[in-house]
Amino acid sequence: MLNKVTSWFKTYYKDVAVVLITFSVAWVLIYKFFNPPLTLTMLTRLTIDQGSLEYGFVNTNQISPLIKVCAMASEDQNLPFHSGMDFEAIQKAIHVNKKGKKVFGASTITQQVAKNVFLFPQRSYIRKVLELYFTLWIETLWSKDKILEMYLNVAEMGTLVFGVEAAAQKYYSKPATKLNLRESASIIAILPNPRNYKIKNPGSYVASRQSEIQSLFRSLDGNFYLRELYVKSENSLYDFSKYKKNRNVRE
Repeated sequence: MLNKVTSWFKTYYKDVAVVLITFSVAWVLIYKFFNPPLTLTMLTRLTIDQGSLEYGFVNTNQISPLIKVCAMASEDQNLPFHSGMDFEAIQKAIHVNKKGKKVFGASTITQQVAKNVFLFPQRSYIRKVLELYFTLWIETLWSKDKILEMYLNVAEMGTLVFGVEAAAQKYYSKPATKLNLRESASIIAILPNPRNYKIKNPGSYVASRQSEIQSLFRSLDGNFYLRELYVKSENSLYDFSKYKKNRNVRE
């Protein structure tokens, strides 16, 4: 039986590769225009956690600009300018990890989208390779604005809580578009470990991250950062034209 399978694979491996690549590219392209009803990460959590899934996809206009800047400030400041891999961040992470016991990652927001949307959360070398593969296609087929929109909609933000709209409603009883700076920083602060870190009554580490993210937000010129990205970058790289005149966002 094994010999037959091996013989079949040797004969048709090119066809199999073409089918798999076509399917994966089509999958990424579909999500450029249609919101994912569920992700593999959500399905995994539903099998191990008790409760109901809290998830609602909202478009980029329904997300506070403050939490967009907080996300980039904390997770991936080079999002507008890299091609999926941030080699500068990788070098810094390697340097920091050599000095201390705590391990720091260097995954870009694009890589996190690849993992959260298209792959299961279990860690393995195979998953990492697939993550880089999907990262390539996401960067090729989506705008940066779409990548950030997807990230904020599918990121795990608590037990069975996915996306900024669900988090805003659960923790602050308001829509994502109404989040202020403190609330935005609080949500982003738990992203390294949203199943253990708490937004309400946070521990010292999360409280410190909240404060750090607010400082990073201001260091990036806060409310005007998205507008400045549009002014400085080509439209093909960053589609934030809707923020060109948005100069009155409340912190």
